[in-house]
Amino acid sequence: MSTDAQNSVPGADFPEREQTPSQSRIPAPPHTSRQSGAPRTTRTAATTAGRTGGRLSGQLIRMGLAAGRGTPGDRLRFWSLCAAALAVAVVALAGVAAVATHDGRDARNTARGPLLSDRQHAVALWREAFDVVGEVQHSVIYVEPLKADAAPPPGLSRWPAPGEAMLSPELVRDGQDEGIKSRYGRFGGTIAKSGLVSPSERLAYVRVAHDPPVTEDDSWWFVRRFGQDYPMGEALNGRTLSDVLRPLGALTGVPALALLVLAARVGSRTRDRRGGLLQALGGTWRHRALVNVGEAVLPLAAGTALAALVLLPALVTDVRLPPTGYLLDSGDLRTAWPWFALALLLSFAGCLAAVILLHRVGRDGTATRPRAFSSQVPRWRLVGWGVGVAAIACSQYAGERVDLAVFAGGTVVMWVLLPSVAAVASRELGKKFAVRGFRAGRAGQLIGGRWTAAHPGVVVRISAAMIIGLGLVCQLEAGNSRLGDKAAVAQASQARVGAGVLSVQSRYLTPPVIKDLARALPADSHIVSLRTDQPTESVLIQGSCAALRSLALPCPGAPEAVRSGDPRVAEIANWFGRNPHAQVADPAKLGADDFQGTLLVVTEHPRPGLQATVERAAYARVPGITVETLGETWTVGAAEKARLGNWVLLFGSTGLALLLLAGSLGVAAEFVRVRSALAPLTVLTGSDRIYRSVALWHLTVPLLISTAAAAVVTAWHSLFFTTAAQEGATFSWGVYWAAVAACALLSVLIGALGARAASRAAARWRPTAD
Repeated sequence: MSTDAQNSVPGADFPEREQTPSQSRIPAPPHTSRQSGAPRTTRTAATTAGRTGGRLSGQLIRMGLAAGRGTPGDRLRFWSLCAAALAVAVVALAGVAAVATHDGRDARNTARGPLLSDRQHAVALWREAFDVVGEVQHSVIYVEPLKADAAPPPGLSRWPAPGEAMLSPELVRDGQDEGIKSRYGRFGGTIAKSGLVSPSERLAYVRVAHDPPVTEDDSWWFVRRFGQDYPMGEALNGRTLSDVLRPLGALTGVPALALLVLAARVGSRTRDRRGGLLQALGGTWRHRALVNVGEAVLPLAAGTALAALVLLPALVTDVRLPPTGYLLDSGDLRTAWPWFALALLLSFAGCLAAVILLHRVGRDGTATRPRAFSSQVPRWRLVGWGVGVAAIACSQYAGERVDLAVFAGGTVVMWVLLPSVAAVASRELGKKFAVRGFRAGRAGQLIGGRWTAAHPGVVVRISAAMIIGLGLVCQLEAGNSRLGDKAAVAQASQARVGAGVLSVQSRYLTPPVIKDLARALPADSHIVSLRTDQPTESVLIQGSCAALRSLALPCPGAPEAVRSGDPRVAEIANWFGRNPHAQVADPAKLGADDFQGTLLVVTEHPRPGLQATVERAAYARVPGITVETLGETWTVGAAEKARLGNWVLLFGSTGLALLLLAGSLGVAAEFVRVRSALAPLTVLTGSDRIYRSVALWHLTVPLLISTAAAAVVTAWHSLFFTTAAQEGATFSWGVYWAAVAACALLSVLIGALGARAASRAAARWRPTAD
């Protein structure tokens, strides 16, 4: 038989195999071959590998969780990551709140804007005027319904009755001392939040006691309904959304990210060893990422949850933001809750990604953690810093158009190169400490000085934050104090005469109205009219003989140049004309100046509440009249500028606090790194006082010296700024000393915490075979 035949006969020349019952019962699947089992084997292997990979991923995450609880400096890293997550989440929530608030303001301002109409289709009369309370301008809206079924403006449950005024809650609160409830008439209630762009808006709806002269007065508008975009009230000075997001991101967001980067690097030595071990075992970037996820997920989640708790009060009630005084509308925030939730998730994911990406291990197993400072500072940095200081000192001698530019350029150069100068100074300071400690036999001073010389970056980071922080706080305060030339003159005038001279302006001041107003004034108050002559820069003061004598002026029958020692006359000349003249005139025939429409109410002995009394009498006779102190328009503008500066102060101070926190964490991380080296000293010295001494000379004393240097530099720098800026800029010594005291307290606290950390590490230290 051939080979082919043998192979074709089953069992030929082969011993028979006995089949088991189970094998005999299982039929072979049709069209199968020996290779049909290969896909099944592949699928099984893939499934097994997937399960093994899943178990490995879970085990790596659990390793990270355990490492976060048991590594040296675990508490510091936990709280650092928690604080960083809190800061980043709060900035993200603030951005969402800014968008939600902006949208709510626009919607409410559009809902209350008047839609103009002709007289036939009008349902109401509408007129806007302005008034001031506490140097803050607000809108006064005069309304008069023409139809009984006309809907009142948003925020009002009814139309004001004749002679009645409805005020916003913030206007009632801030104008209580100025008699705001009775200024425009009877108080009829408050405006609801639906009629205000923000809960902190100042607004008044007023209905005059008599019928408005609609046929003669073109300032009244015919309105058919409300519901178009019309800037009024707080919206007149509103800013775009980018005007809020830019300083929020630059002044607060950037420091929050800096804090996140520093927190991610805390405990870098332990993570480097762990990363090197994973790399030696064949681990990849993914495996290190899983361990980092397990280590960072709990603190980051805790920080994000704390940010949510910070937001909760603003969702429940209106929250006032210091120092701006702005009230956040809780209704606007509640409508944006899905975006808040998304912001929290994104901030958490971003922080987790930052922790993973910032842990990069090189081929040699080392990470990109900060290295010891061993290189020399380039000489050009020191020279550049000196050039910046010289530019600041010489800026006052530059021209008027370039002095601020030279000052700003020198400031930027000085601050940018400050860390390099501080590093050189810290190194030299550490060497001197070490020499003195060696000569005096003080081990703590010797060790602290040598550490400072070897690692000046520890002191540099926190001292640079303190110096720049002091400068920012004082510069912001000095910048906010800039009034402008006219505003500075107005403020000086108000300081000299106060309400002794009040300007009353309206184009509807007629002799009968003036006579009626004069009768309603206090007994020692008089009305004088002004007639200005621009070519000769003269002003003619007309009034009764009693009014002129109250100003220490004669009573000539014809215009006559006069002089008076009364400061009120000097201020009138400063604002209306340098050459004052006087003339007796019948008060019943007085008329407002044709050019300015101005009368003056002069009072010999002004007292608190005088301006409110005059305003109440004037508003009762002429709706929309303006009553103000001399130059009040300029001081109101300066106050508006200062309120905008308060927003910069809010964001800047928050960012400064984050920078100081980042610097403090850097110092604490340094002590975590070296406390194991300090621990054996307790065996050599027999006391834990060595830790307090090392912390004193390595941290507290250098930081206190840095604070003193920062105080001198900041005072010098700020005084130069006020000289270069002028415009009434002042330097607040109270803010300055408060900031210096805070930095000094921080220096002492950092040293105390460092000593405590080293002492606790020594108590747990045991000799090891290292």
